[in-house]
Amino acid sequence: MITTYSVQDGRTLRQEGIPGIEALRGAVWIDLLSPSLEEGRAVEAALALEIPTREEMQEIESSSRLYKEDEALFLTANFLYGVDEGEYGSTAITFVLASTTLVTIRYVTPKAFAIFANRVQKTPSLVASPDGVMLHLFEQVVDRLADVLERVGSDMDRASKQAFRNARGTSKVKVKARDAEMKDVLIALGEVGEVTSRANETLLGLTRILTYVGAEKSMAVRKENRATIKSLLRDVRSLVEHAAFMNNKANFLLDAVLGIINIDQNGIIKTFTVASVALMPPTLVASIYGMNFDAMPELHLSFGYPLALLVMVVSALLPIAYFKRKGWL
Repeated sequence: MITTYSVQDGRTLRQEGIPGIEALRGAVWIDLLSPSLEEGRAVEAALALEIPTREEMQEIESSSRLYKEDEALFLTANFLYGVDEGEYGSTAITFVLASTTLVTIRYVTPKAFAIFANRVQKTPSLVASPDGVMLHLFEQVVDRLADVLERVGSDMDRASKQAFRNARGTSKVKVKARDAEMKDVLIALGEVGEVTSRANETLLGLTRILTYVGAEKSMAVRKENRATIKSLLRDVRSLVEHAAFMNNKANFLLDAVLGIINIDQNGIIKTFTVASVALMPPTLVASIYGMNFDAMPELHLSFGYPLALLVMVVSALLPIAYFKRKGWL
């Protein structure tokens, strides 16, 4: 799908579908969502640019992601999407910045793009220039990532409190429910680590793009927007540090929760070990008197059976009393 944005009579004009060549040339922002071959060729013919394919967008080399052809800059980075739906991931999005037009090529719709598209309808000044569109879109992405990290941080704090409350034994729940809570904590911390890692990947991609654009002497980047680039770089770098801190905290909490689970498992194993050791002497007594030899004087005692039971009970209680005295129970 192809969507074009331009400003006419002080209002934002949005058009969907393949317009004419003149309309494409007059658009400030051309947004390509899963473009068809026909749509890609129309944009290439109108702007005299080569639109990268999806395979080319997924290349990881810096030279394939950030490069210049004539006066157009080709900028590609991975962007986080799908956090609200719970099916998050990263997708490569390419920005082709020419002197008169910004072309974005993407195959999913991150929420920041949807929000920015709605803002453009209400604020025509956002599409005053192609580099301004790109930078304002980056600002929206950064704001969105800040909200995501804030929400993920709150989820991590709740998971941390729940885990340590269970560890202290202050949670009045049954063992089965407690195990289910610890499982939920592990899942929550795993999701925190995954989201922060992908958010950090997006932020690092933005850092590379902004650094490249700021250093590139191209007619596509106007002087009045260079201050915005520096401001964005500061915001992105601060979020990179925050995301790294949250990722480290999530890893620490994950190790702590796994340690708590290991302690609980060790306690269970210790209980089974003590029970098996306590049952060994009674088993020995029962094995001895279970043998069928004629020369066993206790077989003919009238109180032999209760005596054997008494010996087994005492032999089981003595190890338990010894373990308690040693503090092993």
